Amino acid sequence: MKFRLATLGLLAALPASAQDHMTVVLDWFVNPDHGPIIVAEEMGYFDAEGLEVEVIAPADPADPPKMAAAGRADLAISYQPQLHLQVAEGMPLVRVGTLVATPLNCLLVLEDGPVAQIADLEGRKVGFSVAGVEEALLSAMLSSADLTMADIDLVNVNWSLSPALMSGQVDAVIGAFRNFELNQMEIEGVAGRCFYPEEEGVPTYDELIYVANPDGMDADVIRRFLAATEKATQFIVNHPQESWEVFAATSDELDDALNAQAWVDTIPRFALRPEALDAGRYARFEAFLEASGLVTEPRPVSALAVDLGAQ
Repeated sequence: MKFRLATLGLLAALPASAQDHMTVVLDWFVNPDHGPIIVAEEMGYFDAEGLEVEVIAPADPADPPKMAAAGRADLAISYQPQLHLQVAEGMPLVRVGTLVATPLNCLLVLEDGPVAQIADLEGRKVGFSVAGVEEALLSAMLSSADLTMADIDLVNVNWSLSPALMSGQVDAVIGAFRNFELNQMEIEGVAGRCFYPEEEGVPTYDELIYVANPDGMDADVIRRFLAATEKATQFIVNHPQESWEVFAATSDELDDALNAQAWVDTIPRFALRPEALDAGRYARFEAFLEASGLVTEPRPVSALAVDLGAQ
């Protein structure tokens, strides 16, 4: 790779912001979800925008938005549902761009297991990793079958979602990504099936977004970053195989069957216009969280997200 993968511990030595150098903290280790960023670097699109981009893989997936809020990174990749809660908690963050424009999260069950429909979850164990938003999603999905959270047994499986399901520890898991866990199970010879939140009463949302501190961000630098990743996304969509080869060549760990299939499944979900904002989507999800009791004082969309192209 041309860019340097670092750990969050190195960020303390970095300047908070620089005109042409910028730091981007991923939500997790490099994977196909980050395709436009990796391809933009490898194809020289960042260079063409006068940017030197340092991509940082976090040790803890909870850290990226905190680093952006603290001004120790120019951008962080986060999740729209989490952004709403973090802003409600007073964290200085705002969405400035979109990476993956559809939900990836799903309620995952075994294809030949006991759960054929949502109603079959009654009295069964459901694994989860992140409290709060995932519970709200699950509660809304259960309500579509006239069930409540009291009708199931929640089990914290940490980040061991598909293993917990395949081993029989739980009957379903919420928080599995449809472009990864489903493929991982298939590769291991276990068929899975997803129930999609956006088809079961949950407002659709952006899965992966770019967030920044609104008081310290350099809007011009971010615009150029988004322009480069938009060009990379166009290349990915137009040349899926060639772009996969570019992506996979950056690391031996990426060049495997799971990532190859995830690449194919993720391409239709990349934001074709990463700078553009769907304000209604953010307003509807804020209202959903209020109805779920997770937000007590709803924020206006302007406090959650901006369209830099409209400024």
